Amino acid sequence: MAAVTRAARSRALLLLPRASAAAPHFSTTASSGAAAAAAAPVEAAAAGASDASAAAAAGAGEQPAPPPKRWGLLKFGAFAAVCGALGAAGYSSYAYTLEEVDQKTREFRKAMTTPRPVAEDASEFEKFQAMVYSTAMKAPVAAIEFYMDVRHTIEDHIRGFAEPTSDKLLPDLDPLNQHIFTLVLDLNETLVYSDWLRERGWRTFKRPGVDAFIEHMGKFYEVVVYSDQMPMYVDPVLERLDTKGFITGRLSRPATKYQDGKHYRDLSKLNRNPAQVIYISGHALESCLQPENCVQIKPWKLETDDTQLLDLIPFLEYVAMVRPSDIRTVLASYQGRDVAAEFIERSKEHQREKMVFHGPYAYARAKTTWAYMETIMDLICRKDEAPIDSSILDVFSLFQAPQVKLLTAMKN
Repeated sequence: MAAVTRAARSRALLLLPRASAAAPHFSTTASSGAAAAAAAPVEAAAAGASDASAAAAAGAGEQPAPPPKRWGLLKFGAFAAVCGALGAAGYSSYAYTLEEVDQKTREFRKAMTTPRPVAEDASEFEKFQAMVYSTAMKAPVAAIEFYMDVRHTIEDHIRGFAEPTSDKLLPDLDPLNQHIFTLVLDLNETLVYSDWLRERGWRTFKRPGVDAFIEHMGKFYEVVVYSDQMPMYVDPVLERLDTKGFITGRLSRPATKYQDGKHYRDLSKLNRNPAQVIYISGHALESCLQPENCVQIKPWKLETDDTQLLDLIPFLEYVAMVRPSDIRTVLASYQGRDVAAEFIERSKEHQREKMVFHGPYAYARAKTTWAYMETIMDLICRKDEAPIDSSILDVFSLFQAPQVKLLTAMKN
């Protein structure tokens, strides 16, 4: 009996959870109340946290109090002063040279640095006021002097880059050689041409006739090469080109004047008389600041039939022998023309004029008066037998003229 009772209790215990699981609606009210009671503190804490975060967010979102208006005005005034000073400095740099700025501001700076007179019996406040005024007036003077110092430094650096390295690019001529003209030659596309190919890199070619031209001109001129290329290029090329040393001067890019984005030859810095300087280049009028001294020739770009340098030899040789007082006047008469071709034409015209005077026409004119001339010559030849008067002496002196000598030679 006891065993049956224990078995019944065990089954009741085993069936109790299943019943509760199968029929949860019997304990819904009680469990809901317990859950609500347990969740209440959590919800309260969450609500408190949300309120705190909202308060913090509200506090963080508040805008700071705006600064006083006087600080804004002060900043605007300082900004306007800086912009005005920069604008004035920029305009002064554009419109005036440093010397002009110094001259225009000299009186102002002198007036501002002169102490303000104060009477001996002035009050302490008046003395303090004069001191404050003098101190305040020194500020613009210091600004002007600072601007001038900075501009002077900048212009010195620019001048060192843009201007030739010296005002005397060539040494002084020997007094015995003052009569010699200076022949200035460009390098690229005038004497040589440099070409680059991917297969072989850079190569430099000599213009046809350049060796004979330099050697011949070296006998008549002081020959100078003036290039806008760097010395590391110019010097090796001239070492190969001028093996006999006829080129006495070598000038490269540091000796040029940098202007408007280009390197120009400034012949005024050569330390030579401008009336005795000739500049020859394939780009003469584009690369020189003294076009009145320029002889423009055709740029050479590897043409095998080029004779430009050799064609110039007669003209340059003639100039070296005649030595005109100012070569610029001579070159002005060739302006816009091919100098070599024009010189040949003028030479031919000159020969034609000489033929008119000394040729057959002159002989025909002389023949008509030869009877009279023979009479005079007979008198001169018999001057030992006949008395000599002043008229015969005058005729004798006439026969010393080259034209009369020519007529005598023509008759004989």
